[in-house]
Amino acid sequence: MTVQQPIQEPSFRESVDLMFNRAVALMDLSPGLEEKIRVCNATYTVRFGVRLRGAIHTFTGYRSVHSEHMEPVKGGIRYAMAVNQDEVEALAALMTYKCALVDAPFGGSKGGLRINPADWEEHELELITRRFAYELIKRDLINPAQNVPAPDMGTGEREMAWIADQYKRMNTTDINGAACVTGKPTNAGGIAGRVEATGRGVQYALREFFRYPEDVAKAHLSGKLEGKHIIVQGLGNVGYHAAKFLCEEDGAKIIGIIERDGALYNENGLDVEAVRAWIVKHGGVTGYPDAEHRVAGAELLEAECDILIPAALEGVINLGNADRIKAPLIIEAANGPVTAGADAILREKGCVIIPDMYANAGGVTVSYFEWVKNLSHIRFGRMQRRQEESRHQLVVDELERLSADKHLGWTISPGFKEKYLRGADEIELVRSGLDDTMRAAYQAMRAVWYERDDVDDLRTAAYLVSIRKVADSYRAKGL
Repeated sequence: MTVQQPIQEPSFRESVDLMFNRAVALMDLSPGLEEKIRVCNATYTVRFGVRLRGAIHTFTGYRSVHSEHMEPVKGGIRYAMAVNQDEVEALAALMTYKCALVDAPFGGSKGGLRINPADWEEHELELITRRFAYELIKRDLINPAQNVPAPDMGTGEREMAWIADQYKRMNTTDINGAACVTGKPTNAGGIAGRVEATGRGVQYALREFFRYPEDVAKAHLSGKLEGKHIIVQGLGNVGYHAAKFLCEEDGAKIIGIIERDGALYNENGLDVEAVRAWIVKHGGVTGYPDAEHRVAGAELLEAECDILIPAALEGVINLGNADRIKAPLIIEAANGPVTAGADAILREKGCVIIPDMYANAGGVTVSYFEWVKNLSHIRFGRMQRRQEESRHQLVVDELERLSADKHLGWTISPGFKEKYLRGADEIELVRSGLDDTMRAAYQAMRAVWYERDDVDDLRTAAYLVSIRKVADSYRAKGL
């Protein structure tokens, strides 16, 4: 009797390579160029000591550069105990394809520090972050012209401000020093809308998908976003903002929220703000009223819903649960939440997956805007906002003159004057730029999805679009 061996689940890095290979098999690239695009250019591993609590503690960190077809390279720094070289290199590869897909002029990079931020006080985290930044800065692995980090899991505005300050301390005459890192607080060179950017990008991606009835039909759905039942896994920065905007602005219903200590479910809809406040106060969803609490939170991934938004870790939908996933539409707000094996199972079932390299590109898109703002040394809207309002005032004055003529019999609608006169400020311009970016990238994917008979999913379409752009960049360099 032959014992059937269990199917081996590919690692995160293997999943990225498998998906890359599936796409390049449909392209006419030379073997050498294909290999050049696939491999990671370099990974720097640093082990450094910091004196804390009367003893020296040693930490391990990474900064990986996947592709320098464009420079600087771009990618976040995450703090987590699971950080390892393979994960960082896989994330760097995704950054290459993501930046190419949304036309952000960066190569792909990623960084990580093997640390649990919860184990350390704020002043200790600052010492650790500054020392890690020092090790990277002195090797030009943080530099506004060469390598520009951003926040990722376990890091945020605070850590980016520390890194930017450390760079400026070490490069006192670099006038563009603020551009060495993005995701900074607005009072330290950041940009309005950066914190919400990735979640806002998820919202814009879904809006664009639902603009095409034929695409919606492929997911066995119909109608608009309004009223759709959504389950979100992870109510961190990305999941929270995506859920908040989809609920408040698009009329969707968040029926499930999955967190580390379980999940909340309410078929009538959950109050996202209330759940978020509860998690911040209590550290989890346990004890939250007005919802059914499920201890085995991961099981809610398999519940009936219209849209599933995995917004936490990679590999949460895998060979072990893919055949039980009921959501007809999955949008990957996290990096790599669906493994390559699970991806094949879900495609076979007819599930439509809006891939991570597109869905969570809002962060790097707005990081690009912040980088440009830092290099130009002026906030968006400062030069044109009042001029725009003055031009609008001419139109309003003429309309008011005409409406005063009783023979015409018409008046200006209430609120029109106030809305029309107000010029766009920075956050409105950022959201406009992000919306335009997400629309254009989706349309590029969609064109491949519909025009090629050998492409039956958006992930392959996304890889084809991005790899082609990377290949064209390398060719332009003479490779």
